[in-house]
Amino acid sequence: MKKDTSHTLKRAQRFPVILIGEGLLAGAVSGLIVMLYRIALTFAGQWLNKILEYINGHPFRILGWFAVLLLLAVLVGRLVKWEPMISGSGIPQVEGEVLGKLSQNWKRVLPAKFAGGFLCLLGGLSLGREGPSIQLGAMGGQGVSRLLDRGKTEERYLMTCGASAGLAAAFHAPLAGVMFALEEIHKGFSVSLLISVMTASVTADYICSHIMGIDPVFQFELEHVLPQNYYWMLLILGVILGFLGAFYNKVMIKAQELYKKPKFSNETTRLVIAFLAAGVLGLLMPSVLGSGGDLIVSLTDGEMMLQLVILTFVVKFLFSAVSFGSGAPGGIFFPLLILGALIGGAFAMAGVELFGLNPVYINNFVLLAMAGFFTAIVRAPITGIILLFEMSGSVSQMLSLAVVSVVAYITATLLKSEPIYESLLNRLLDGQKKENESGENSRRQGAGAGRQKVLSEFVIMSGSVLEDRTVMEIHWPNNCLLVALERDGKEMIPRGKTRLMAGDRLTVMTDERDAGYIHDKLENLCYTSF
Repeated sequence: MKKDTSHTLKRAQRFPVILIGEGLLAGAVSGLIVMLYRIALTFAGQWLNKILEYINGHPFRILGWFAVLLLLAVLVGRLVKWEPMISGSGIPQVEGEVLGKLSQNWKRVLPAKFAGGFLCLLGGLSLGREGPSIQLGAMGGQGVSRLLDRGKTEERYLMTCGASAGLAAAFHAPLAGVMFALEEIHKGFSVSLLISVMTASVTADYICSHIMGIDPVFQFELEHVLPQNYYWMLLILGVILGFLGAFYNKVMIKAQELYKKPKFSNETTRLVIAFLAAGVLGLLMPSVLGSGGDLIVSLTDGEMMLQLVILTFVVKFLFSAVSFGSGAPGGIFFPLLILGALIGGAFAMAGVELFGLNPVYINNFVLLAMAGFFTAIVRAPITGIILLFEMSGSVSQMLSLAVVSVVAYITATLLKSEPIYESLLNRLLDGQKKENESGENSRRQGAGAGRQKVLSEFVIMSGSVLEDRTVMEIHWPNNCLLVALERDGKEMIPRGKTRLMAGDRLTVMTDERDAGYIHDKLENLCYTSF
């Protein structure tokens, strides 16, 4: 054990240099995987449109298409049953593993998530590519770690790099990839991690952009900067987005619960409901199928009236709940941006009628509402602002983006709405706990689990229980060792009489099996006040 501990510490000292090279490799691998996934989903969307045109007005062709949808549901159900970790977005799974609470097998997740996501978009389910892209990227990072025979600490860094690369490649948004990986996935920050994540993100974006082009995802123009005399409307919009974001989170969680209530419910039957719903909407309202990128074009080109925008929002919202609640492999990230755009469009159109808003600013509100709705749901405001700035290519809206995002964040927080990915992770962990108790998860919990050592970093916040106390005065969790302390850029060896200060960065070592428990305990110590 001493040999293992010594090796882990010595390698950790070289992390800043090692991780740059490994981040470059993880970014290249993850970027290529996600680029192929984007191409596959592009074909899925094109084929779906051709199929809907082909069956339109032909009853026998429609019956044939519904038979195909049933087949797709069965195939995806088999994939989910074979590898349950591909169910849903994939972001909670990645977050859970980086925190040491879950375990995934990259050799199974990569092919199953890729195929499952493709089949779901081919069937028209209202799902996005970003969650799967992040999970695929993280699994690419895990694959690099396993092939290079790296330890668990390094593997989690490489998974974070891969997740960042996945979002960067999916949306041509390298900065948002970096911020999301640090803000939502890793939930921590260090210079070595930042440099490696940036390296991975930029590498993936370069590879994807070189082949697929550098045009932003949303290509609508904002002719004018929103004047500050309209900022009072941003406050109202932010509050509305906060309420609707909290409602969205509750509906998505409730949809999962409703699917599991019937006795006949299983992986396949849940997916059958979602795929058949997609078939019906393909005949009645095909615009709500898939991730919904075409809706942005119609909305920003002025092709939709207020009543149609509201109707589309309601149908898209409900269909997103039906699709995501089924456990299908796909994300909520892009669909929620589309829903936010519809809210912004409806709000601005109403503002034109009621408050005399100049119609040239409708597209401004479309963009702003996407950032605010994302922030209210995910509770990652910095990522939301940067993401929409990169996806639209417009830097002139930064102040208004910040105003809407902050108001939406505060509103959702006051409503005590838990961030969606944390809710999903907690539900996933509860399910894993029940499986472990019933002995059904032995495949994932091998006999050798927990033998590797893991290093984790925590920053002491001002006012926490650790501030201004000595190391010996703290009741540290069992099975963890405080191995290093960094203050003002200088590393110290912590001793019993060392007095801790706000801003100190602690490095803690623990067994792999205890990493999740230790993470929660140390987070509580570093962030909770007396």
